[in-house]
Amino acid sequence: MQTPSDDFVSRVLDVVADIPAGRVMTYGDVAAALGSRAARAVGTVMAHYGGEVPWWRVVRASGHPPIDHETQALQHYRAESTPLRWSRDSYRVDLAAARHRP
Repeated sequence: MQTPSDDFVSRVLDVVADIPAGRVMTYGDVAAALGSRAARAVGTVMAHYGGEVPWWRVVRASGHPPIDHETQALQHYRAESTPLRWSRDSYRVDLAAARHRP
């Protein structure tokens, strides 16, 4: 995969920074907000540059948090009262209730 341009990176980070507390967008939603279909490129941006924005507000299409960040994300979701759905020991964000559409 080619490295996203600086412009794409800054645009992704701007969209993520504007997601309100308690709400989420999927990687595809972020891409669509930019007029793109490059959900994987959004994931690349978040993996490399997302530490300074509310990264936990960008979830997979299933509503699951970023891989290997489930515990940290859950702390943020609880603090922000993000709607969650539980099944046994795992959770996902309730996209029907929490999805942000800018």
